[in-house]
Amino acid sequence: MSLPRLSRRAALGAALLPLAAQAQPERYPSRPITLLVGFAPGGGTDIISRFLAPVLQEEFGQPVTVENRPGASGTIAATAITRARPDGYTMLMTTVSASAVVPPQMRPPPFDIYRDQTPVVLAGTVPLVAVVPPSSPARDLPGLLEIARAHPGKLNYSSSGVATQQHLAAELLSAAAGVRMTHIPFRGTGQAVNEVLAGRIDIAIDTLPTYLPHIRAGRVRALAVTLPARVEWLPEVPTVAELGFPGFSASVWYMVMGPPGLPEPIVARWVEAVNKALAVPEIRARVREAGFIPGGGTAADAAALLRRDAERYAAAIRDAGIRLD
Repeated sequence: MSLPRLSRRAALGAALLPLAAQAQPERYPSRPITLLVGFAPGGGTDIISRFLAPVLQEEFGQPVTVENRPGASGTIAATAITRARPDGYTMLMTTVSASAVVPPQMRPPPFDIYRDQTPVVLAGTVPLVAVVPPSSPARDLPGLLEIARAHPGKLNYSSSGVATQQHLAAELLSAAAGVRMTHIPFRGTGQAVNEVLAGRIDIAIDTLPTYLPHIRAGRVRALAVTLPARVEWLPEVPTVAELGFPGFSASVWYMVMGPPGLPEPIVARWVEAVNKALAVPEIRARVREAGFIPGGGTAADAAALLRRDAERYAAAIRDAGIRLD
């Protein structure tokens, strides 16, 4: 006996339900997310990541875990993201050095900065600040440069790796002032800070959020900031430009980066989530209080920033003769 027409349709519909369920795209995110950081705890990348992670976790409804993978000027984590599955469950909080500056200078380059990563959204930007231990005889930047000029190579400076912004800023300043100092790279800013606080490093030109608490506590002395204009957090501290080096400017940006081929809906979801997080008054206040200029914007803005700074710093490295040995 044949089934009535309506019954046959109902039976067919019931049979197709499991297939339809399989065809539905997975709601993103539906499981925990890992946010890679290419530097040790204590530096600017780690600070901005841990500011945003709890808010992103609330927005996504899934755990967001910050995982530090320091080394090679941040490129160990940056290379890891180029090999991650493009599903949005492994993301990277990167820096201008790790994703735009260092990789093209390496031989061979570990990845193509345009093809092998997906710029998502700017998280924040920070100025750099030149600091010395309280025991330093230099009371200001001109005084420190005079010491460096009188004793070539004797003074040392720290960075979180070769060709990072800290390294570039110090080398560009040395070149402009006609002095020679010794570069001491570390695996992360946190290690470098400890050496500065212990008085074993003569000068550091590092991110403002990293050193702002130590400046406020008197554990280090700020000599200059690297933006063209003085910054709101340290209005009494002069700029490098006004101390005899017109046009000197250096900063660090932090960007959420995804694997190559990251689907546009996932990119858009992260752009929305980060912009919403940075718009929360309490978070925005905390970010600014720590010395960051809040980011935001679109994925297109992030991609344009990556390209612009990659080209600008490649020229600066070439002109300064900096090499990744």
